[in-house]
Amino acid sequence: MTYTSQNRQCERLTQPVTERDQVQGLLSATIVLVEYGDYQCPHSREAHAVIQQVQQKLGSQLCFVFRHFPLTQIHPQARQAAEAAETASDQGMFWQMHEKLQHFSVL
Repeated sequence: MTYTSQNRQCERLTQPVTERDQVQGLLSATIVLVEYGDYQCPHSREAHAVIQQVQQKLGSQLCFVFRHFPLTQIHPQARQAAEAAETASDQGMFWQMHEKLQHFSVL
């Protein structure tokens, strides 16, 4: 896809990445990938595996950002899982909890 100055705005997030986000890598990386995920969603789980492959392939060229997007109407435990991840974040262990939550088949 070719971008022109008219459609450049689509390259920017409505909510820019900040220090409040959960970030792996440097924000100055060539590519910043933001996932809006739900720990109870099978599609988010599938995306997680793909993102890990992309991270391995791109290394320091990629900054990965995870944002919670619990779909509580269809995934009743998703909010509690997000809260658990943020509680772990308070102890400097967000990514460890993130990994554990990604591997649960049913929350």
